[in-house]
Amino acid sequence: MRCEGSLKNRWECDMGRILALDIGEKRIGMAVSDPLGCFAQGVGFIPMNKEWLLKLDESLISLNVEMLLIGNPLRTNGTAGPETDKIKNIAAELKIRYPHISIVLWDERFTTSIAQQVLLEGNVSRKKRKEKVDQLAAALILQNYLDHTRGV
Repeated sequence: MRCEGSLKNRWECDMGRILALDIGEKRIGMAVSDPLGCFAQGVGFIPMNKEWLLKLDESLISLNVEMLLIGNPLRTNGTAGPETDKIKNIAAELKIRYPHISIVLWDERFTTSIAQQVLLEGNVSRKKRKEKVDQLAAALILQNYLDHTRGV
């Protein structure tokens, strides 16, 4: 939280947001916290291509991000696998690129499955599900983190 001058109430405080990333092979789902850090909202996805870091740069600036929360793909039993190593390497690269932003890995087990199920139950078309599943998974990761840190 960054506040300058006297703080009359929380609404006058310029709070940095948390941006959650659900990093996949084809897309990176994104979700952002509200200014008070209570709720997660999906904000789209970035195609996983050679320009993804430039798109992430834009998002970090436009959303006033102070922390990146990266989904950590642990196995069902909670152990790390090759996917976890890949995400840890990406997180290390992001820490070098953005030394002023906190980077946190957070358990993402079952979030994509839950997102798929929610979209299916909502009768979302197959095409729209492909567009929405990654950002919904990122929102689930972020909401879980926010709830955990607030003791909910």
